[in-house]
Amino acid sequence: MAIRVQREDFDVGAELAALTENNHGIGGVTSFVGLVREMGGGPSAMTLEHYPGMTERQLAEIEAEASRRWKLDATLIIHRYGRLEPGDRIVLVATASAHREAAFESCHFLIDWLKTRAPFWKLEETAKGSHWVEAKEGDDIAASRWAETTANEKG
Repeated sequence: MAIRVQREDFDVGAELAALTENNHGIGGVTSFVGLVREMGGGPSAMTLEHYPGMTERQLAEIEAEASRRWKLDATLIIHRYGRLEPGDRIVLVATASAHREAAFESCHFLIDWLKTRAPFWKLEETAKGSHWVEAKEGDDIAASRWAETTANEKG
């Protein structure tokens, strides 16, 4: 289980190879790479800020919840901060398990919860100016399905 918050870019292939190295019980790896997309049709960028220490603790709690819900052999969360431009990688989430369903579901869960519970603040820069990104209702709805899953599992 690895969590990193960093300015530097990452090599997806190298990270996935390291995740599964010498673990021949892994039957499936699911990964998600988030990229900065163009905003507003013109030159743009995004600056991500966070509180060191608090961010890593929150990511560890999110990862621990995934590990409680699914039998995982390995997980990886890399989240960048700083100024990023369109096409730059922001986040890599990968989960590995003996069975593909656990890998798929846990990766989806991690992305949904990172979007709504990870303490990152995003400043978008567009040709029209800069503004802080507000939470999106769609992200909250996506994350809420996992809370419903927990309630249904218990009841």
